[in-house]
Amino acid sequence: MSLVLAEIRSAIKKDNISWKRHTLERMMERGLSRKNVKQAIITGSIIESYPNDYPFPSYLICTLVPEPLHAFLSYNATDSEINIITVYYPDLTHFKDDYITRQ
Repeated sequence: MSLVLAEIRSAIKKDNISWKRHTLERMMERGLSRKNVKQAIITGSIIESYPNDYPFPSYLICTLVPEPLHAFLSYNATDSEINIITVYYPDLTHFKDDYITRQ
């Protein structure tokens, strides 16, 4: 496990999470709870990294259990805070059947 993933998981466990209204609305539309998202991040793996994103590096995390789910977030290492940008069920239009590799 990467150091940044360990830090992200620690921030999740401490509930250092910023939930934007737009994100929460999309989660409701998709039938996802905060608990679902936290669990996905804790059990998932980083499949894409964007270290140069501003204002903080961002990451796409994928979990396959109990079903494929992607969480896109930024991580402020200085404050050990996560900003959940979006969470969605990946589809085979955009990802191969491993739900990790882009088409």
